[in-house]
Amino acid sequence: MWHTVLFFVVLSSHSVLGQVSYSIPEEMAKGSTVGNIAQDLGLDLKRLKSGKARIFSGDSTEYIELNKEKGMLLIKEKIDREALCAKTTPCALHLQMILENPMEMYTVTVEITDVNDNAPFFQTDEISFEISESAVTGSRFMLDGAVDADVGTNGLQSYSLKPTDHFVLEFQNHANGVKSVEMVLQKPLDRENKERFTLMLTAIDGGEPVLSGTVQIHITVLDANDNAPVFTQKVYKAVIIENSPKGSKLTTVSASDADEGANGKVTYYISKVDDDIKDFFTINKENGEISLIGQIDYEKTSHYQLDIKARDQGGLSDSCKVIIDVLDINDNKPTITIMSMSSSISEKSPSGTVVAMLKVNDPDSSANGRVQCSISEHIPFVITSPSNNFFSLRTEQELDRERESEYNITVLCSDEGVPSLSSSASLRLLISDVNDNAPVFERRSYEAFVLENNTPGLSVFTVKASDADSNQNARVSYILDDSAVNGVPVSSYVSVSADNGVISAVRSFDYEQLKDFHFRVKAQDGGSPPLSSNVTVRIKIQDQNDNAPQVLYPVQTGGSVVAEIVPRSADVGYLVTKVVAVDVDSGQNAWLSYKLQKATDRALFEVGPQNGEIRTVRQVTDKDAVKQKLTVVVEDNGQPSRSAVVNINVAVADSFPEVVSEFSDFTLSKEYNDNLTFYLVLALAAVSFLFITTVVVIISVKIYRWRQSRIFYQSSLPVIPYYPPGYADTGVTGTLPHMYNYDVCMTTNSRKSDCKYSTLGGQSVLVVDQSFSETLQRAMKEKNLVDDPDSPDLVRILIFI
Repeated sequence: MWHTVLFFVVLSSHSVLGQVSYSIPEEMAKGSTVGNIAQDLGLDLKRLKSGKARIFSGDSTEYIELNKEKGMLLIKEKIDREALCAKTTPCALHLQMILENPMEMYTVTVEITDVNDNAPFFQTDEISFEISESAVTGSRFMLDGAVDADVGTNGLQSYSLKPTDHFVLEFQNHANGVKSVEMVLQKPLDRENKERFTLMLTAIDGGEPVLSGTVQIHITVLDANDNAPVFTQKVYKAVIIENSPKGSKLTTVSASDADEGANGKVTYYISKVDDDIKDFFTINKENGEISLIGQIDYEKTSHYQLDIKARDQGGLSDSCKVIIDVLDINDNKPTITIMSMSSSISEKSPSGTVVAMLKVNDPDSSANGRVQCSISEHIPFVITSPSNNFFSLRTEQELDRERESEYNITVLCSDEGVPSLSSSASLRLLISDVNDNAPVFERRSYEAFVLENNTPGLSVFTVKASDADSNQNARVSYILDDSAVNGVPVSSYVSVSADNGVISAVRSFDYEQLKDFHFRVKAQDGGSPPLSSNVTVRIKIQDQNDNAPQVLYPVQTGGSVVAEIVPRSADVGYLVTKVVAVDVDSGQNAWLSYKLQKATDRALFEVGPQNGEIRTVRQVTDKDAVKQKLTVVVEDNGQPSRSAVVNINVAVADSFPEVVSEFSDFTLSKEYNDNLTFYLVLALAAVSFLFITTVVVIISVKIYRWRQSRIFYQSSLPVIPYYPPGYADTGVTGTLPHMYNYDVCMTTNSRKSDCKYSTLGGQSVLVVDQSFSETLQRAMKEKNLVDDPDSPDLVRILIFI
């Protein structure tokens, strides 16, 4: 076996067209090596694997296969040269090796050489002649030759005839390489001596070893026939158009015989009839007319040669040749075979990238077989022909998957015949995505609102970004950018779902502490490398009515009684006091209104619904009770509304002692009950020693309190009302812009008294010790130490229980 007869490479843009030739004998066993194509083409074995190398034959039977692991061409099916090529020489397989990424094509020619595997054979078992005994020496008799499927030296080379007493063989070589054989009479025949005899004709080829075939010739000697038939021409020529209808007349051969009667009657027949002749042509035995009986196809055979024999009744014969040329017509459409095609191509592929390789075959000849291919317009592709019958489809410009994700390309191939015939093939090409687009948010910025006191984990808002890319490159993930809100990481306030962009609250918001904040969300795709974009999200906290009003004035103390003094001479509209309250909520949730819920005498007092001022609604009379209790409700405007309640004690009196006596009864009664309980428990639990000790302590305390009360009454304390600037509501509470508080003026020697300043609720009030009030009460009753019962218009006294 020998190979690599021819090797060349032609470089073409983005594809390589190379050719390598091998020569192998026929009948090689399966798996036999044809050649090392990787080595011969200079290709690396890794390239064969990565390029998915494969052999394309275009035929139904694949005789050659590629071993990509070793880079070898192997016999896949046993090759019979005679079945593949018949008499055509040289006989070759024309293959293509296709690689991808990038797409490359190599042409492989494998020549199949003949081996002597066919012996010559005759198409008939025997040949019969009837020869007149008067046949002259030198008379010729045409013999049907043998057939040998082999070619070259392995084909038919010679004949031999035995015995050679009367006949010898002569050969004639023709221009088409066919060798005809004739039997020549060299010794006269004598019917009376021998009427019948048999000869053995042997056909011999030139192979090694020599193969042969034989046929018997039976000769019958007849009475005298002096003249043999003679053709008017030794060579006849005829022309016929392929696809001509059956029965079409080609030509007529003619032979004449000088004899008369039966010896002068000539019959015609086709000698040496091969299968490819007897199925297409016939001859009229009587008149020599040759007619068409089969379908002629130029693409199969363009030339025929018939050997015609004319024989008379006496056994004499003559021969001639008829050469028939078939004219081609444009009866075949181009056949498009897709040798290789990329199902998808990257949108970033450079211009000129090979997308598909096609083989277009038109078996017609000349212009009828010349093919031109074109594709649809307005698409970024072009089709070119790097060599005969081969076309490549390439990109003409850069692609953009976002503009066009796939192309349906129609390749139209037409021949140059008249009329032109064409065929088409549709190619579907997907454009694979490259991560060249960053995610884009639906808005430039987002703003969301959430009610305070929300549940942690509440979904607040959803950001949405889209990516024009596809698949993984378009898969968007959402990430919360690192930032801080009031020094606290924003991740402790909100979280972002990476999959769907849902923003959730991590904590419960308080409008009074945080009214709004902003942060950035990043949308990142899944490409490599990833692309991203940012958007600002602002969260605004909406207020809820979650805070009740707070009463700032009057101050509510759990263990005290608050009293506001109204003189009996007060006119209508007299300002008793003002309820001052605030609400830390905002908006209408902080709008406050005041109403009088309970009152000892509803006809005497009213409260301003907007400012909380408590005023008299009629003239105070002597019949009005000294002790008046008012309950004022402060309510905001929220939904639902919240409220606060303040209790106000009002003393209707003109003198200070009246107030003290009225509001001290309850205090003394409560104290006596407490002491009694204490003493009873102490008496049951202690011994007499502890009882005596307790009595001594109580007596000491009594003496001390009596001394303090004497000092207080000597100081002649006047109580002066004072009106400093008060609360200023920065919201929309609707309260008055000032308030009232009081100072007690002391004499210079009052530092030892039980009166002291205290600041409660942002103002100064007078605080009187419990024991002092008790002594004061007793002193007023026993000694009448107070000379002037009159007091200022408005005095406030806190008496601790």
